[in-house]
Amino acid sequence: MPASPASPAAPRSPQRRPRPSSGRPRPPVRRKKPRWAMRAVTTLSVVVLAAAGIGHAVVTSLDADIDRVDPFKDMKNRPRAGHGMNVLLVGTDGRDGISETERRKYRLGGAPCNCTDTMMIVHISEDRERASVVSLPRDSYAETPPHTDRITGRRHGGHVIKLNAAYAEGGPNLTVRTVEHMTHVKIDHYLEIDFTSFMKTVDVLGGVEICTAKPLRDSYTGLDLAAGTHELSGGEALQYVRSRHADGSSDLGRMQRQQRFMAALIAQSTSSGVLLNPMKFRDITRAVLGSVRADKEFGTGELLDLGRAMRNFSPASSEFTTVPIGRMGYAVKGIGSTLKWDAAKAGRLFRALREDEPLAVRRGGGGEGGAPVRVEVAPQQIRVQVENGTLTAGLGRKVDTALAATGFRTTRVPVNARDREVGRTVIVYDPRWDRSAKSLAAALPGSSLRAVRGQGAVLKVVVGADYRGVRKVRVEEPGVTTGDQVGCR
Repeated sequence: MPASPASPAAPRSPQRRPRPSSGRPRPPVRRKKPRWAMRAVTTLSVVVLAAAGIGHAVVTSLDADIDRVDPFKDMKNRPRAGHGMNVLLVGTDGRDGISETERRKYRLGGAPCNCTDTMMIVHISEDRERASVVSLPRDSYAETPPHTDRITGRRHGGHVIKLNAAYAEGGPNLTVRTVEHMTHVKIDHYLEIDFTSFMKTVDVLGGVEICTAKPLRDSYTGLDLAAGTHELSGGEALQYVRSRHADGSSDLGRMQRQQRFMAALIAQSTSSGVLLNPMKFRDITRAVLGSVRADKEFGTGELLDLGRAMRNFSPASSEFTTVPIGRMGYAVKGIGSTLKWDAAKAGRLFRALREDEPLAVRRGGGGEGGAPVRVEVAPQQIRVQVENGTLTAGLGRKVDTALAATGFRTTRVPVNARDREVGRTVIVYDPRWDRSAKSLAAALPGSSLRAVRGQGAVLKVVVGADYRGVRKVRVEEPGVTTGDQVGCR
């Protein structure tokens, strides 16, 4: 049987447009007590909401609401720019505008520490068809570049810290420099969000639906959810994304919940009509941007550009993962317990970001003659009809045989296409089987995707003159999930 239908959104054929990385990135923050985490979610919602392309007047009026910083000042020897856009999202515990009643109810007492423990790199693909979100654990073992301590004014050489300490020592600038130093990914934009913008955004959106397979309780944040589906208000959502003691997985479990929430937020934003309602769009973006800090280059132009390019964005277009950890509880004198990244796996992950590759398809690399490309849907679940779109005799049967050898369920009866002058191989698929189509595309390098409603469960490959062979594929290893996989169904 073919893979079960995935998200209803149909990806478009990639049209790679060179995009200058003129954007300037921005780093994370350090934290002690309230372990918030998901203001980052809010900022991504701005990117997603901009997909509506509502119009210049609505978006332009929001630009003045953004508090500006310059995280890229005097930065030198930066990583080479890749394809697509990389945004560093940072969550802080700012709570201006939250009432005393809400502070008590959601356990937000105490003074903000002007620090962060939430960092995510959000990669928007060059064709604006995909968002890849990578969580960077706050306690990651990190090494800073040389810098000046923003509190004491002392000059420091590079030294070991926990990743979230970079903000306390050198603010957004040192945070961006440290992240780039560790990942070799050039950051194009920096966004910093607080408690207030997070809560307001969720409330203006009308709440966000979250599912949990088991009860979640955390006495520190007051989170208390029974197993099942819940519609969370802004304050409840904040409890959900801040909780570190709801299960035994501590910070890693919290990051998974943050990713689930982000996926749910994207689903809510793209399916509820919010993007088609100018006033709702305005209210939500104002709630976000009124409490956000961003680099000087992230403004109206970026929002409108993303809006025009991302109209087909859907939950299935988003993918989430956390930097692979090699050693838990890695002790460092004077710093404490840290998380040390798995150098090889993290290297592959960040290389995929630099090369603008889907994490759920090529996280392990591979190609013809090499290791199999990792995909979401096993080839044994995908039915394929091959058509020869060239005048080369026998090419259809050759491709059918190669796909079958890789595991795809071909019809074994290839036919000639109506058009015999096809230049680029095309995969025709029903939008309900978009994940299967992506897996098939991974096996046919250079192929393009064409969504056709009513195509049904059998995907069609029209072989073009560019055909160069079939790559081996295998199911993606655990660790990368897409938005449609973690939503409530």
